[in-house]
Amino acid sequence: MAELSKEKFQIIGCDNFNADAIVRPNMTYWQDAWRRLKKNKVAIFSLILLSAIIIMCVIGPWIGKLISGVDYTHQNIAITNQKPNSQYIFGTDNLGRDMFGRLWIGGRVSIAIGICGTLIEVTIGTLYGGISGYFGGLVDDIMMRIVEVLNSIPYMIIVILFAVVFDNQGIGSLLLALCITGWTGMARLIRGQVMQLKESEYVLAAQALGSDPKRIITKHLIPNTIGIIIIYMTFDIPGFIFSEAFLSFIGLGIQPPDTSWGAMCSFGQSVIDFYPHELFFPALAISLTMLSFNLLGDGLRDALDPKLRQ
Repeated sequence: MAELSKEKFQIIGCDNFNADAIVRPNMTYWQDAWRRLKKNKVAIFSLILLSAIIIMCVIGPWIGKLISGVDYTHQNIAITNQKPNSQYIFGTDNLGRDMFGRLWIGGRVSIAIGICGTLIEVTIGTLYGGISGYFGGLVDDIMMRIVEVLNSIPYMIIVILFAVVFDNQGIGSLLLALCITGWTGMARLIRGQVMQLKESEYVLAAQALGSDPKRIITKHLIPNTIGIIIIYMTFDIPGFIFSEAFLSFIGLGIQPPDTSWGAMCSFGQSVIDFYPHELFFPALAISLTMLSFNLLGDGLRDALDPKLRQ
């Protein structure tokens, strides 16, 4: 029988005996998600483009005033419907106002409606869905039937009803009309996630320690759905922007003297045969903003998926 001893073997490929050393830096879930997101060039480009659009919505009106020498509200009948030139970069509208400054002012309204509407919708939907999914049973049946009833009402009917009730159709009434039924999708999504998570060990441990349902929902269940919530928000914001643009386009949204990208498109389409620039620039702004949010959402969905973590 052959005798084996350690003298007959030679260690190769390991000069120093540090096989147990951790060579990869320790990363949290969010650090690893950011690392994977940075590898997605399309998502990073969308993030940069989106940041540039938001920055221009903040400082754009002042840049327009600096270049043209007049405020975006200044009217001059002598220079109506001018094409883009060195003084008015995006031209002027039917009242001789600077289109460049008005475009970014309209962007403030459109993006503000998108962000505020999404935050309201996510807050209501998350809490509602968390309560429904955690308690289950009869509570879940009643709450989900309410969601189904609200979800069956077309939001256009609600918008028209609000337009009739409120003589002054502003941002507040428009947000209320869009959010009154929009949160149902978020509630269903969070309900499904909570129903899966509530059987986890940490939830059972919290229940054994005497934690009340409010603490379990807000401190344990909802925080573990934050990745899904962020992804939902990136897809929901462009939905609100498009809804506002569509309603303003048909005359049920933002009313003069206020403006938005949808309101500018509404007027631009009526004069597209003669002054196409009055439709092109706001339509381009809507398209780029929605495309950036959607591509960023795709990147976040891949980056925040724990199944793809390496």
